[in-house]
Amino acid sequence: MPPETINKNSQLLAALREAVGVVQMVVFKEIRNRLVKKNPDAEATRLSSLAGAITNEVFGTQNPQSKFVSFRAENLGDIEQELLAIKEELPQLCVDITDALRIQTLCDHQEGHDSSQTLVRAKEFGFLMEDRDVPLPSSFMLLARALGEKHTIIIPPIQINPEQVSTLVH
Repeated sequence: MPPETINKNSQLLAALREAVGVVQMVVFKEIRNRLVKKNPDAEATRLSSLAGAITNEVFGTQNPQSKFVSFRAENLGDIEQELLAIKEELPQLCVDITDALRIQTLCDHQEGHDSSQTLVRAKEFGFLMEDRDVPLPSSFMLLARALGEKHTIIIPPIQINPEQVSTLVH
C-alpha cells in the first residue's frame, strides 16, 4: 500500500475515533443527567463515577486503574440495571450508540483488533438497533458533529471576515 494511502487511512481512523468519542461524551452526559434526576440526593461524584462506568460498559472500554476496577466490581449490579434501562429510558440515544459501536468495531478491525463482543453485549442489553445500516464515515462524522453541537460539547466553526483575521494575526 502506498504511504499516502496509509496516511489517509490513519487520518480517517483518527477522525472516526474522535467522532466516536463525541458520542461517548454525549452518552455519559445523558446517563449522568438521568441518574441525577432519579437520585437527586445522591453524591454527585458517585453518580458521575456510575455514569462513567456505564458508558465504559456500553463502549467496551474498561479503565484499568484499580479504583475504577474496584468501583465497577462493587457496582456491577447497578451498572447492569442501568444498561438494561437504556432502551426504555434513553431511546433517543440508541441510534447514536448503535452507529458509534459499529464505527468503533470497524476502526478496531482495521487496526487488527476484534471488538465485536461489544456489539453482542449491546444486543443482549437491548440498545443495539440491528435493523440500522452501518453508517458511511462521512454521515457518521456529521451525526457526531450535530450531537456535539446540540450538547455543547463542540463548538461549530464560524466564518470570519478579513478584518477579523487581521486582529488575530500578530
